[in-house]
Amino acid sequence: MGTSASEIFDLRNFYYYSCGNVFTGSLNKFNYKIIPKDNELTVMIWHGMLCSELAEIESIKKFPLDENGFDNMIQWLETEYKKQI
Repeated sequence: MGTSASEIFDLRNFYYYSCGNVFTGSLNKFNYKIIPKDNELTVMIWHGMLCSELAEIESIKKFPLDENGFDNMIQWLETEYKKQI
């Protein structure tokens, strides 16, 4: 189940999200929130010290809530982070 792992971020495995758990993380003021809902993974990205509810969300992308979508979500998240450094 979800053998992919991020080389940059400390993400949970696919099973965590498939159970409906939300995950928020950050690295060097690059913040992200992963929300599983309605068979999709929605990922939000923002910068700074504010929480997602108060921050200006810079990017939102949706992926299918399956292992392939999970892998694509990781690749996208890593690519977005690398654009910032």
